[in-house]
Amino acid sequence: MKNSLDPKPYRVNGKTPFKIQRARTGLKQHLYKNSADLKAQLTAYQDAIDELQQKMYAQDRLAMLIIFQAMDAAGKDGTLRHVMSGINPGGVEVYSFKRPSDEELDHDFLWRCSKVTPQRGHIGIFNRSYYEEVLVCKVHPEIVTKYQRLPAEATQKMGRLWKNRYRDIANYEAFLDGNGTKVVKFFLHVSKEEQRKRFIERIDTPSKNWKFNADDVKERAHWDNYMRAYEDAINATATPEAPWYVVPADDKGDMRLIVSAAILEHLQSLNLQWPTLPAEQITSLAGARAALLAES
Repeated sequence: MKNSLDPKPYRVNGKTPFKIQRARTGLKQHLYKNSADLKAQLTAYQDAIDELQQKMYAQDRLAMLIIFQAMDAAGKDGTLRHVMSGINPGGVEVYSFKRPSDEELDHDFLWRCSKVTPQRGHIGIFNRSYYEEVLVCKVHPEIVTKYQRLPAEATQKMGRLWKNRYRDIANYEAFLDGNGTKVVKFFLHVSKEEQRKRFIERIDTPSKNWKFNADDVKERAHWDNYMRAYEDAINATATPEAPWYVVPADDKGDMRLIVSAAILEHLQSLNLQWPTLPAEQITSLAGARAALLAES
């Protein structure tokens, strides 16, 4: 599939500073004509991604880690369903990271994510990730000082702690890339007003009540702090090898198309091919084919 949607305008690769105030939460004109056109485009992306993932699985040399971060109600779950639903489930694993367990708190902050990074040939998807450690924890530093069981000297200077975590994340992603796991990160950028509308919809729709958490409304009071935390994290960890995509999320259709286009572009850049078998295996295949034909 030729990727007709260029995701580069949404890419942050660390070469120029990222300013969140300049980042769009919506587009002036939709990337699709109507719901039928949106569905057709998404299906085409799913088919193309699925074929490339099957080639990755057959090669068994590379993997891809896709990270989704966003404010609440930005549409992470729906994006995962609509973008990846057509992909062979045998080659894709999705992990959602909630509040750390006691076991996870007894390890370093990367541990719970690093133990489930994708194996070769697979796509791993993180719904939230180790980035929570420089987002939620930075907005609420008491989480670190009270609950993370760090040595006292580690939390004496919080500015240094965040700097060290950014460094550790960037080094970890460079390590993954060097070992064949390609990292692609998405910040689904929803506006505060659109989030308000979606919260109200969750309250007013019985089938969506379960999604609503009253604490989410309280977090809106920290909106500006979250935006600064996202800007800092993206600037500190965006690289050409592990870029961020800041995706307008006020319209879910546009968001899903941009995410699909970015994933497809990265898979296409890997030059994935079906494995070429050695001569002796090809000869063996020919013998097996002849034996099967002889049975009839």
